Amino acid sequence: MIPMPPSDVADALGDAFAPAPNMGVWARETFIAEGADLLNEDHAHLRAATPGFLWTNVGNTKKGRMVIGQAEPGAPQGAMGKWSRARAELQVAEWFGTIPDFIITLQADWWLSATDPQRCALVEHELYHCAQATDAFGAPKFNKQTGRPSFTMRGHDVEEFVGVVRRYGATTAGVQEMVDAALAGPEIGEAEISSICGVCLRAA
Repeated sequence: MIPMPPSDVADALGDAFAPAPNMGVWARETFIAEGADLLNEDHAHLRAATPGFLWTNVGNTKKGRMVIGQAEPGAPQGAMGKWSRARAELQVAEWFGTIPDFIITLQADWWLSATDPQRCALVEHELYHCAQATDAFGAPKFNKQTGRPSFTMRGHDVEEFVGVVRRYGATTAGVQEMVDAALAGPEIGEAEISSICGVCLRAA
């Protein structure tokens, strides 16, 4: 069953964040692990990763759009002083028990109103941002000390305006592969999602 945000986040009067360990378990069992219900081998490198999930009720917008999910490195990033970094790392460690490889934050209000396919698509979208680093020849990189994959953040495959595609075509705009994938139809239908999520998607 798809996890839901706790009431102390969803119903909080002020800004709230809370770790979501059940979401991490669900994402692994649904998309990542061998034999997962909706296995996606694109995420196979994450079998060795420790992603941490957070719920929040904090509204967020970027470039005029509502942000409903965000993936980022687990270790605090940016120009921080020593105390600021230590404080941020302490907060992350208190949430997850360790510093995870990635942190995926989900907007609780949106999640509660979304459909199961939308929820699954959002989680997979954020998982796609959680990538294995590659060397100059495109080969996967591994940590020499631990043997684990070296992780990095991945950008979107496509970023283009609808108007450019409409005026100049998918090939010229560099989005033909995305268009072909869309025209092929979804690999996962609503019935398949409902069967593993425990939520009925029957038409009204």
